[in-house]
Amino acid sequence: MDAIDKKLLEYLQQDAKKTTKELSSKLNLSVTAVYERIKKLEREGVISKYVALIDKKKIDRGFMVICQIKLIQHNVDSVTTFEKEVVKLEEVLECFHVSGDYDYFIKIFVKDMDAYREFMLTKLTTLQHIGSTHSVFMIGEVKNTTVFNV
Repeated sequence: MDAIDKKLLEYLQQDAKKTTKELSSKLNLSVTAVYERIKKLEREGVISKYVALIDKKKIDRGFMVICQIKLIQHNVDSVTTFEKEVVKLEEVLECFHVSGDYDYFIKIFVKDMDAYREFMLTKLTTLQHIGSTHSVFMIGEVKNTTVFNV
């Protein structure tokens, strides 16, 4: 990956809907050259997919909770069962298997505290192998980006 590829990735991270024509003028390359570079970055897996970023508040998912989870046991069955179940929960947007005092951190987005309570009672606490949970709530968002400096 050369400097032009890195600049191209920077532009695409800012706005993936830019046309190859727009990108070609910014990079001083032909439209074909830009197109070929994008295809190469996709083939190599540097660009894995394109998405639309949604304003969470406008879809009633502005209440963010980070829930720390301890499993009862740490055997293969417990871990794989928990992971298969947690990925099915639509309120959970991210799940990380971590080291330290807890086994998992999950990022949950719901409408409000009442919706979180409902989620905890009817979904999260019904998952197998959970020993304990600890939840923290977002007070304010200081930084939220999807852009990597390459």
